[in-house]
Amino acid sequence: MRDLLLQCAGALTIVVALIHGYLGEAKVFARATIEPARLRTLIRLVWQASTVAWIGGGVLLIAVPWMGSETARHWIVATMACVFGFSALANAWATRGRHFGWMALSAVVAMAVAGY
Repeated sequence: MRDLLLQCAGALTIVVALIHGYLGEAKVFARATIEPARLRTLIRLVWQASTVAWIGGGVLLIAVPWMGSETARHWIVATMACVFGFSALANAWATRGRHFGWMALSAVVAMAVAGY
């Protein structure tokens, strides 16, 4: 059951990351006016860097059960719980709780911690 919780947390993380990347491109940057153009490109790349990092975290959570190392399991889960927990808090604070992202990331944290 622990392994299944981690794998579900990893899969949900990847889904959340893909939604994050899409919404950034389709909703945020489609309307944003950022000058100069180089700065706009930089901000878009930083936004998508978090998308890629979350996907990497999701892959690690999915792969943990097959690593065969309790130490790796604990460090990966603890690190990802902190990263996604901070992201959930930042999302909730920045959107005043009106965006579903903080709830999805909180679910990832809950599943990951339960699979610890």
